[in-house]
Amino acid sequence: MKIVIINYGAGNIQSIQFALQRLGYEGILSNNIAEIQSADKVIFPGVGEASSAMKKLRESGLDKIIPNLKQPVLGICLGMQLMCNSSEEGNTKGLGIFDIDIIKFSNKVKVPQMGWNNIYNLKSSLFAGISENEYMYLVHSFYAPKCAEAIAFTNYETEYSSALQKNNFYGVQFHPEKSGKIGEQILKNFLEI
Repeated sequence: MKIVIINYGAGNIQSIQFALQRLGYEGILSNNIAEIQSADKVIFPGVGEASSAMKKLRESGLDKIIPNLKQPVLGICLGMQLMCNSSEEGNTKGLGIFDIDIIKFSNKVKVPQMGWNNIYNLKSSLFAGISENEYMYLVHSFYAPKCAEAIAFTNYETEYSSALQKNNFYGVQFHPEKSGKIGEQILKNFLEI
């Protein structure tokens, strides 16, 4: 299986590579359009700030390629947020895969949300064998509100969508590569979709 981790200069890609290796898979780091298009599975990571990350995607032409991929695609953290219509972070237009706008937590709570929080109302084969209320590792200041494409929820100040799915596109706000055995099981489930 050819797994490509999109390397566009805005991702915590080493930890994803190591998590895949622990599962017995090799992930190729690439921003090559042909290589991404020919992959069996694509992982779209993201750490950092939305507007600068989208700028990098536009400069490389990946903003046109990613929404048209036909194989399973997993967006992680900022990767998931960039797959949405827009983000309040930097007033950024996203890829428009998920029909939701990313908004910022209020100043009533500690921002970013950093650490472990539970996921629940799990609704996808992405969560096969995962129990309700398992804890995942999150680091984020912006979130996807509840929406029709949500396949998991988390509560921090408000209930929000911590995972999304539309057709072949999946997104998780949490970091499966940093969430121990449960997170690795979610990555393994993605690779088996």
